[in-house]
Amino acid sequence: MMMRQRPLSASLRHLLSGGAALLLCAPLPALADQAATTTPPKQASKPDTHEIKQLGAITVTAQSRAQEMQDVPIALQIVTAKQVDTLAATDISKMDIFVPGLVVSAGQPTQPSYALRGIGGSGFGIGTEPAVGVYVDGVYAARSGGALLAFNDIKRIEVLKGPQGTLFGRNSAAGAISIITNEPGDTFEAKGTFRYGAYGERYGDVLLNVPLNQDMALRFSVLDNQSDGWARDSANGKHYGGNHDWGTRAQYRWNITPNTRVLLAWDHEQLKQAPQAAYSVVPLSSYVPRPSPLTGTVPPFPADPKTWMNPLHAPLYGDAVGAAETRRFNGVTLTVDHSFGWGSFTSTTAWRNFDTYNLGDYDGTNQRDTYLDTANIEHNNSWYQEFKLTGNTDLIDWVAGTSFYHEQARQISRVDTYTDSLDTLGLNSGSLGPTDTFAFYNSLLPLVGYGQYTLLGDPWREEVRNDENINSYAVYGDVIWHLTDRLNLTTGARYTLDQKQFSWFNPPRYAPQLDTTLTGLAPLLQLVGIDPSVFQQNQVFNTATGAPVNVLAQARNNWRDFSPRVVLDYHFTPNIMAYGSVTRGYKAGGYNMLEFNSHYSPEHVVNYEGGIKTVFPEQNLLLNVTAYYYTYKNLQALVLKPATAGTNGIPEYVTSTSDQHARGLEVELQWAPTDGLRLGLNGAFINSTYTRYIAPDGNNLAGQPTGTPIFSGAASLSYTLPHVFNGSLVYDASYGYRGKSRCNSDSQLQGNCQVSPNFTVGSARQSVDMRLDWNAPGSRWGVGVFVTNLLNKRYVTGVDNTAAPFGLAVAHITPPRMWGVELRAKL
Repeated sequence: MMMRQRPLSASLRHLLSGGAALLLCAPLPALADQAATTTPPKQASKPDTHEIKQLGAITVTAQSRAQEMQDVPIALQIVTAKQVDTLAATDISKMDIFVPGLVVSAGQPTQPSYALRGIGGSGFGIGTEPAVGVYVDGVYAARSGGALLAFNDIKRIEVLKGPQGTLFGRNSAAGAISIITNEPGDTFEAKGTFRYGAYGERYGDVLLNVPLNQDMALRFSVLDNQSDGWARDSANGKHYGGNHDWGTRAQYRWNITPNTRVLLAWDHEQLKQAPQAAYSVVPLSSYVPRPSPLTGTVPPFPADPKTWMNPLHAPLYGDAVGAAETRRFNGVTLTVDHSFGWGSFTSTTAWRNFDTYNLGDYDGTNQRDTYLDTANIEHNNSWYQEFKLTGNTDLIDWVAGTSFYHEQARQISRVDTYTDSLDTLGLNSGSLGPTDTFAFYNSLLPLVGYGQYTLLGDPWREEVRNDENINSYAVYGDVIWHLTDRLNLTTGARYTLDQKQFSWFNPPRYAPQLDTTLTGLAPLLQLVGIDPSVFQQNQVFNTATGAPVNVLAQARNNWRDFSPRVVLDYHFTPNIMAYGSVTRGYKAGGYNMLEFNSHYSPEHVVNYEGGIKTVFPEQNLLLNVTAYYYTYKNLQALVLKPATAGTNGIPEYVTSTSDQHARGLEVELQWAPTDGLRLGLNGAFINSTYTRYIAPDGNNLAGQPTGTPIFSGAASLSYTLPHVFNGSLVYDASYGYRGKSRCNSDSQLQGNCQVSPNFTVGSARQSVDMRLDWNAPGSRWGVGVFVTNLLNKRYVTGVDNTAAPFGLAVAHITPPRMWGVELRAKL
């Protein structure tokens, strides 16, 4: 780009000219982030002092302006494109264990959840919003359904911990994940990566960058990620755990004048795969006969966790009709920026659209008497417009802007079952006796001459439909005051207005086959005085569960927020900086998608933080330490609520709110003892507890832990050996650890802690990944072998009690060890 550089930008670019040690600053386990080279080794054993001084000199935009990472008074971690490639990660969930403090739950990629410093919330659905904001090139990723896309030509990922409301906005109360992609360059570039690995893994990505003339360039990339899957249905052989994902990204850049740039980007992704594998933990051998005149066998009720199987060794059965997880995503972003003598102006206009469909098995059996599947279907459109001004003088470095966000979303929460299953639900809940069931009436039909009809085996569907419209307006400003050559004061604030409209609609149950049967039985029903409506009433979403049938309910709310921040930082030397900050974060209020006429208040967090960022050139060492304390009000979380007594309802996911506080410490160490050796060590400690929380089952959890592990950490080693077959050999090893969950009184219902003596839930987790690469001179081509989860550590991630009224529970597990070979080429 040929835009005129401001003094600060020019000085930063000059400072970064010696960025050969760039990789050392990465808080992610230090992976080799350098191009392969055949340069002869230095004669002196002492590291190059000039290069070591650049340790930490990576440009970031965490504060909406270009700064060196070590000069930013925020706890942040940088994930580079090289680190992504080294770990063969296709999205951020594949590498979160190597970023202490970050947890990305993505067993269902259309319904992921993010957490930073113990704050996140499993909020899928349009009524709630995440506490960790995900941004792509500064544009907020609408909803969780479009927040976890495959990596495609990214430059880096900035993981910002703690409230980022002043600069990033309304849904960054716990932190922000900012994904920055590569822009079209002025030189021709063409490269590709191809992988083949375990379980039929077939991955390829291709990039082409073409300068059209001295002012225009086009950049295009495409990826395709396919695999057969690591789990197989024991009855029908269907594969689960596989990938079927492809996407494209195109960017066009036009430098209209030396000071004006236009950047137009288009993203497209399509995902189509099997849903998350659900293993029943109830052994088939424990099933018991149903009462006469009913037939078949069912699990004992209530369930006895002492008899449960270890899901790591249990058979997999998935008979959900139409089971699939799909997503179609499109996004367009137009960025226009212009440099003035006093600063710069940037306009960002973005449109995002996605449709997701997620239907999975929730009973873990292949029996019709206990059949249960649920589906989440979403459609989303969003528009984003931001205008931003930046400038700097000898006294201040400032940012000011305004933004508008509009979103239209629709969601269907669906339950599919059979009339046979409804009998099981009714008997177990006590709302039906044996003489009130479909099976009982069915047994009488042959006796009265209607044997050609059956009331069993008919599909039954219920759903709740939600619509939401959001308008969000914001104005913000942030100023870095250079009080002295060493002392800076940052003051900033954002004012936000959120306007939301939400609706609920619960249509009558859908059972066309049963209705056809009832039409044929109409003379008999009339003769014996049975009202057909007894077979037509909603059983799952009904008035008893708080869901009136065929009634439209609507709500409208406005929420306002003022989110300030104050930061003081002092540079003892050019390589040692200490800072302290007080920041406030905000997340908009919302609605429970299944609880009619409900709404909950916005979230607010106040974070107190102090840290020190250091580089020791003589020791070839980087050391950063951060300590913090926060108080969190009205934290929204999607949790399982037990079925209402006396109804046929299954447990529902509802939004609950709690107050929490936490104390934490984060440490980052990077060391380069020799030219070819890179070592890294990261750690995060946190003590998080509830100060107010009444769980859905009535338990008071005040004073109890929130479940967040006390410790997580990561270590890494990278060694480059030059002059190997006229190229270089690079070995990388990464180790990630996350401590065990801290259980509370609600953990068993939620299934995220120990629930059975026969297997462990919420245990400490670890992963070891390794890679060996050979690179030709100039990285023109290369080959590699890699393995993820080298020790083949498998874990039960949780137990889902949605099917508890059947006497069932299902569990989810982590993938096994994976390996692959890779070929790279570049023109």
